[in-house]
Amino acid sequence: MSPIELLAVVSTVAALFAIAIGVMFPALAMGRAIAAALDALARQSEAEKSIMRTLFIGLAMIESLAIYVLVIALIVLFRNPLIEYLLK
Repeated sequence: MSPIELLAVVSTVAALFAIAIGVMFPALAMGRAIAAALDALARQSEAEKSIMRTLFIGLAMIESLAIYVLVIALIVLFRNPLIEYLLK
């Protein structure tokens, strides 16, 4: 196996692990945030607007982490700077 093929395989496996871990933890955080918001709504329903606004802002922040992981994994897969180094 040539070094470029090995680098492609390792990059693909690393990107798969990064996406798996990078999506798993934000998903768990979203579940906990939604559960906490539902608990807060059940305890204090008159603060619904404030709780929902804070929940949506928090969910957007959490989701941005998963999007960043996806972008970095796509960069590693399709525009890997190490391949250009090996081609020289």
